[in-house]
Amino acid sequence: MRKKLLFLLLLTSAAAMAQKVFLSSPNNRLEVMIENNGGLATYAVYYDGVEVLQPSRLGFEANFGDFTQGLTFKEKPQQDTLDLMPSKLAHSTIYWNRKVFKHASASLGDHTYNIPFKNAKGQEMTVVFRLTNNDIAFRYEIPRPGENPKCGVIRREVSSFRFPEGTCTFLCPQIGPMTGWERTKPSYEEDYEADAPMAKRSRFGQGYTFPCLFRIPVTASGQPDQTKKKKGQSAPSANAWVLISETGVDGSYVGSHLSDYAPETGYTIAFPQPGENNGLGSAEAGIPLPYSTPWRTITIGASLKPIVETTIPYELVSSKYKASTDYKPGRYTWSWLIWQDESINYADQVQFVDLAAAMGYEYCLVDNWWDQRIGRDKIEELSKYAQSKGVSLMLWYNSNGYENDAPQTPRDCMSTAIARDKEMAWLQKIGVKGIKVDFFGGDKQCTMQLYEDILFDANRYGLQVIFHGCTIPRGWEMMYPNYVASEAVLASENVFFSEGHAKSEAFELCLHPFIRNAVGTMDWGGTIMNKYLSRDNKSRHRRYTTDIFEMAAAITNQTPIQCIAIQPNNLNELPQFELDFLKQVPTTWSRTRFLDGYPGKYVVLARKHDDTWYVAGLNAEPQPKTLTITMKELADKTVDYYLDDAKTKEPQLRQLKFDKKGQAKVTIQPMGGIILK
Repeated sequence: MRKKLLFLLLLTSAAAMAQKVFLSSPNNRLEVMIENNGGLATYAVYYDGVEVLQPSRLGFEANFGDFTQGLTFKEKPQQDTLDLMPSKLAHSTIYWNRKVFKHASASLGDHTYNIPFKNAKGQEMTVVFRLTNNDIAFRYEIPRPGENPKCGVIRREVSSFRFPEGTCTFLCPQIGPMTGWERTKPSYEEDYEADAPMAKRSRFGQGYTFPCLFRIPVTASGQPDQTKKKKGQSAPSANAWVLISETGVDGSYVGSHLSDYAPETGYTIAFPQPGENNGLGSAEAGIPLPYSTPWRTITIGASLKPIVETTIPYELVSSKYKASTDYKPGRYTWSWLIWQDESINYADQVQFVDLAAAMGYEYCLVDNWWDQRIGRDKIEELSKYAQSKGVSLMLWYNSNGYENDAPQTPRDCMSTAIARDKEMAWLQKIGVKGIKVDFFGGDKQCTMQLYEDILFDANRYGLQVIFHGCTIPRGWEMMYPNYVASEAVLASENVFFSEGHAKSEAFELCLHPFIRNAVGTMDWGGTIMNKYLSRDNKSRHRRYTTDIFEMAAAITNQTPIQCIAIQPNNLNELPQFELDFLKQVPTTWSRTRFLDGYPGKYVVLARKHDDTWYVAGLNAEPQPKTLTITMKELADKTVDYYLDDAKTKEPQLRQLKFDKKGQAKVTIQPMGGIILK
């Protein structure tokens, strides 16, 4: 009978040149094989006996040593088994306080394994693997190779991910540096493509931004289905799902992405492009020695449930400093999404402060150009007025510096410590509670340092921070207590800019719970309640989703400070039950549960706030979707049922009774939604 902890070192003869180490998860369903074959370190991953990652490379090249080849096991690897059940339960409270949206439920714990290697020069590195029942994380621990050097440069990683033939991808392409509007890209704001073949080259030839989702068709025999599917052929009923990302990246390293696919090597960790940040700053990582690199994370499941519910980005990191104040989650109003730059005047902002007060919202965001179109003296007056209404202002800033040509002001306030200290002291003085900083230049180490410096300085003045035009968060919700969210997605402003994006909104919001929002908080923008994307709510193109879809998206999209892009006219246009729901919609959750869905087609999630469960569903397909919802907590209970009328698509509020088994049948209309509460 196989032991619960399988950890065997099989040393073959020197002639065979093959060494293998087997690692296992607490429940033994997830296994990793580490192999040293001819001096190359590789790992392969098996889930329920199915090979989901073929032998993939480990190692890196530094200016002080090559750890990509000529490797040997230093000694018999040491095992450190770590049971995190008690600490996970304790962490759930920390997650709540830090506004992380997923509860780390008690599990069988995790296992940590240290695999030490030596290179041809006798220099050492240790590959640390941590396995839970559905997650793998690995990183490199690098000791000082002697008295000197005491510092080094990581030039590249060969860490790779090789999937079986027939794997389908759900990926967002990386774009070239200093491209797009006013040379503000890359900014993680490109279109995802769903169910694409691995061999298809990325749109811009620069690989793919994290996170990256993969579907591996599995045959009845339990092995990867490597037969070639014809276009339009339906997917097999059995799949293995894999989500790849990274966590723990701070100012001591670079942000990474995946390369384009190559048949022999798969996808490889890629460092930033040299042209990012206007070509300034290194694309490599300068490190002190000793050093531990950020974690590469792999979440695996036979269904999408482990993908949506993973908490691995937060479990591997810890807080870097203490919160200076009790940061509050909440909702905010935002004039710019629909009224645009013309609304950045004192009178219009008063309307949106009043709107926030009427809805019981905590914040109002004043967007770009406020320093010129309103002025600092009037902003002080506006902040005082907002506070009298129980509302706090958040203000927009340009990250500026040398990274791009974005003209919006305020500029030159966030790029240096001296400027930040002066600006943030003023913000604290006038009662502003948060900032939204936009237009960053890429993933180089110098930009990662800028993110970290802004967050640290903002905490000294009690300011929460949202980033836009930016990279994804990488465990930042735990690392920085005043961090709120990042955009890092093709967001709601594009619904305003383009009718094409308005038509694809449902597809995009049915992707993010499985990919972008699965690894970190996401400031997608607003729950849009105008029928038309215009101030008069009559002109320009219309919104193609239903009201209930938008309301449900406020639950499926997660960020602790959520934009509800309601407009002043909506107070007199929307049914009272819609307004009542939007007034009390939560933004923090103690539980997240995946119920059903498929990326880009539909999604149904359950989230718990205090003692109340909210079930939200979105449908991007052209046909109605009838599903049976199972929630044992709602057995024999009657709940509010928000839905779209099958004929008119008008919003409805009804009652729905769950049976004794906790089951109820619902129907989600095309481009529509449901909410159960």
